[in-house]
Amino acid sequence: MTLPREDTAMLSANWTEGVLLKRDVFSTVERGRFRADTGEVDAVLRRLDQVPWWSYGLALHLFTRERRALTLARDLHVGPELLWAGKHALVRGFIDGVALHLAKPVGDARYFKSAKLALRKLHRMGVCHNDLAKEQNWLRGSDGLAYVTDFQLAVCFKSRSRLFRIAAYEDLRHLLKHKRSYAPELLTPKEKAILAKKSLPARIWLMTGKKVYRAITRGIFNFTDREGGGRRLVNDAPPLLDLIRKNPAVRDASIVAFADRRTGVGLYAFVEADDVALETPLQAALSAAKGPKPPEHLQVIPALPRDAAGKIRTEILQLVAMNQLDLIEPLMTSDTDRVFLKGILESRKNLRDRFNFESAEQTTTSG
Repeated sequence: MTLPREDTAMLSANWTEGVLLKRDVFSTVERGRFRADTGEVDAVLRRLDQVPWWSYGLALHLFTRERRALTLARDLHVGPELLWAGKHALVRGFIDGVALHLAKPVGDARYFKSAKLALRKLHRMGVCHNDLAKEQNWLRGSDGLAYVTDFQLAVCFKSRSRLFRIAAYEDLRHLLKHKRSYAPELLTPKEKAILAKKSLPARIWLMTGKKVYRAITRGIFNFTDREGGGRRLVNDAPPLLDLIRKNPAVRDASIVAFADRRTGVGLYAFVEADDVALETPLQAALSAAKGPKPPEHLQVIPALPRDAAGKIRTEILQLVAMNQLDLIEPLMTSDTDRVFLKGILESRKNLRDRFNFESAEQTTTSG
């Protein structure tokens, strides 16, 4: 399947290919640069030319919903700005920030206040997002504020009908679930009451439709985790980690997923050990084992990044694997962290989809 001629002409003239963010049966999403009326800007492209024939109808439906919602929300500044929309591709502005599950805004009152305001603005325009249970659809911008992304399931209402009020209520309830996870002490009595009461359609969905949805998305489309690693991250990574940790020179290891232009989803293993030369025998052992496909990349580092509790900071490793280097800086808490990260970045393996983040990278690795 190819893009319409008009879409191809526009992208050829104005789009600079960058980092692949996601590829599934509904679209291909990548980060790059777009030549807008005001000049070249960081942007995100969604295109339908690489979806399989059997999912094209649904993919086009989701694309149309997103295009309409972004058009209505264009001037609200609570999500990505729609820069251009064609028949089978659209370009939206890039939001300088990271997903909620990476940002982890623990106790952040300002963030959740802005998130509630963002929802209020969307609902005033008649836009209900309908997919805010996913943490990756909430971003924490570099300014500390909340932004919403991925409007494929959004519904645009012309009036404040009963259906609109139910959808808006569920948008709010899903936001409050995230607030309960990261800042439970900030919940008001009214918000706790909302959390305790699902709407009737939501209760029916949980008892019926959600089971069918999971069967389809996990069984047919291989959507099994929020990081986008699918079955490889969920099923293949654990036995691969077991094999890696059997080596006596390995202290610990972590595997994250990244979007890959050739295979769709790749795995990147970060191994905590002292000898960099260990990379070759580990790769050989994984290839020789009668198990899952080995990770596309394996990098030995002296220490894995960890938080105060000693938990591996997979959010940082994820951004390294995806070459989203400029998004790492907001997650750094000290100069010691930056010096520590410099060594990881200088020897990272996934350079195929690198993009032009040199200036941001130099800032991040300068120590």
